[in-house]
Amino acid sequence: MQIFDSHTHLNDAPFKGRESAYIQHAQELGVTKMAIVGSDAALNQGALALAARFDNLYAIVGWHPEFAMDYDQQVADQLRQQLQQPKVIAVGEIGLDYHWDSEHHPQQQRVFREQIELARALHLPISVHTRDALADTYAILKDAHIDEYGGVMHSFNGSVEWLNKFLALGMMISFSGVVSFKNAPLVHEAAKAVPSDRLLVETDAPYLTPTPYRGKQNEPGYTRYVVEAIAKLRGVSVETIAAQTYANTTKFFKVTP
Repeated sequence: MQIFDSHTHLNDAPFKGRESAYIQHAQELGVTKMAIVGSDAALNQGALALAARFDNLYAIVGWHPEFAMDYDQQVADQLRQQLQQPKVIAVGEIGLDYHWDSEHHPQQQRVFREQIELARALHLPISVHTRDALADTYAILKDAHIDEYGGVMHSFNGSVEWLNKFLALGMMISFSGVVSFKNAPLVHEAAKAVPSDRLLVETDAPYLTPTPYRGKQNEPGYTRYVVEAIAKLRGVSVETIAAQTYANTTKFFKVTP
């Protein structure tokens, strides 16, 4: 069995200096490939370094909405250069996050749009973060004709109604450990409804640890438990979900299986 963690932060502080051990543990659980995702200057550089160091790791680099106020021309120029380096497979994570920020929505939207245009220019898909901002995220993606180059809704937490809206735009849908939580009925229904050829899995480690380790630090290997939760919800085998999501992820990111 092979599993592809489509969105993880092995470049984050909790893993520093122990990356090889976490990769080994992941492989023991069947997680054989990972997309290491950036968010700012340090995490982007970390993603690139890990992708260069390990054959089964790939980099996604971009500017998270939380740091939109720091995005300027110098950042944009550096990002354009980084996105053309080997083993970079997408722009991300980018998007909108209104959970803590009630003041800077226009700036977040501008940075999101600018990075979408950069992805279009470089023929790369995007990895989208959205929190308390589904309507504006949807409007921007629709206006950008995202189906022309592709995108994935990372750690999807919306209803089936929102799922269908993003599917209609051509988006892939990725589920994190939230899909294993007992108190996430909307996510459960979305995980059951998503077409098998549009489904991805992720950890978002070190965050959103799935059951049975909820409350502890997450790690890439725990994608195995995301796969198990989705398999149970859909009434199919773990092997079926692992194989389908692995094939979907390699195809979407244009990675050799």
